[in-house]
Amino acid sequence: MSLTVPANLLEQAQRGPISDDDFIECIQSSLPYAWSVMSGLATELREGGGRVAVDATEPPDEASWGQLFRLVGSDAMRGAVERHFGVRMAFQNCCKVGFFDPAATEEHAEFVTPRAQVLNQKPELINC
Repeated sequence: MSLTVPANLLEQAQRGPISDDDFIECIQSSLPYAWSVMSGLATELREGGGRVAVDATEPPDEASWGQLFRLVGSDAMRGAVERHFGVRMAFQNCCKVGFFDPAATEEHAEFVTPRAQVLNQKPELINC
């Protein structure tokens, strides 16, 4: 299961759309490690003054790997996180996530190229 959905949020979704704020709260509580990566990237981007923030930290355990994969693998979660932080997100592999200022179109385009993907590969991460 990707998220632990509170009963009230499930009931709300059964009646109609839910707010990004409610969805973000669900992501935060369900995927605390993944959320810490996302919020850390947002802080780095905002406070660092740059246009790009990249986290390439290997998750500490299997549960953390799973959280990160679930968040970046869901279009709905990725979209909500991007809207929440006002960024574009990109994911290269098991532990390389980037946040991009919306104006950083060239940097984002380079991050998602096949060349960047190939250069990011490491033998120790072959089965991550």
